[in-house]
Amino acid sequence: MNVLITGGAGFIGSHLAERCLAEGWHVAVLDDLSTGAMHNIEHLKTRAAFSYHIASIFDRPVLAEMVDYAGIIFHLAAMVGVERVLDHPIETLQTNVHGTEEVLRCAAKKGKLVLLASTSEVYGKSSQIPFRENGDLLLGSTNISRWGYAASKALDEWCALAYARELNLPVTVLRFFNTVGPRQTGRYGMVLPKFVGQALSGNPITVHDTGGQRRCFSYVGDVVEAVVRLSQTPAAIGEVVNVGNDAEISINELATLVKEITGSPSPIKHIPYAEAYGKGFEDMARRVPCLDKLERLIHYRPTTPLETMVRRVVDYEWVRLPKRVLAAAV
Repeated sequence: MNVLITGGAGFIGSHLAERCLAEGWHVAVLDDLSTGAMHNIEHLKTRAAFSYHIASIFDRPVLAEMVDYAGIIFHLAAMVGVERVLDHPIETLQTNVHGTEEVLRCAAKKGKLVLLASTSEVYGKSSQIPFRENGDLLLGSTNISRWGYAASKALDEWCALAYARELNLPVTVLRFFNTVGPRQTGRYGMVLPKFVGQALSGNPITVHDTGGQRRCFSYVGDVVEAVVRLSQTPAAIGEVVNVGNDAEISINELATLVKEITGSPSPIKHIPYAEAYGKGFEDMARRVPCLDKLERLIHYRPTTPLETMVRRVVDYEWVRLPKRVLAAAV
């Protein structure tokens, strides 16, 4: 089996590449390194079944050729991270919407299976907990930039399902919920690596607002396992599927857990949303997936405990942290 992973040098994409190689598949990665990094796939470059191209999904000749060789396309390339999305709203819309359309157009010419990475953000401000795939989406005002990302990914889903209905393109939509693990960067607001980096360097662990927001974190190894299994499940074609963990924790509790595991003296500091993201920023109190469909389709659910996830991120970040920072924090 030949597979293509767009955004394959990114956090989830690089782990997915490893999992596909373990399956015995040939893996081709396409990434422009806007948020991905070569060090994420450096250890794969010597594998005969692995190849990569540093190019954009907007490079049509490259994309078309890579799609032609692939039996499955995992489309993960997108603008991600709250901070990056707020800073680059135009690029977010262009990359997520038009980029996805480029992938779908190429895939449709050859009828290739596409697994589209979406996000729990599309549920917006819905209070119908747990979030079910057929539930209503409730987004905020167009004046508030953070909803642009959610709207772009919702449009991605509609576009993919339109290709499925009108052109019979085999598509599965994957709604990820707070995936965490080694290689995730805290640069764009991803909460766990940010907390871990702050704790290891002895800086304040910055929690936004009250910290009472509740989230469900999924280990990247569990997530890519589910994705690979869904790619081999005909019943998943045409479906939207939540992929995540349904064990809740508040952001305050997460900060405390990171502090305990790292043994850090860092204080936990609360910062208003307006200070972190600007006036008018909105967030959701809870974000919890219903995993019934995932379990029904592949008889699998993520099982890695949150404490294990945090320890693995700590181990990864500890090795990467500059020695001078470690010395100052001790």
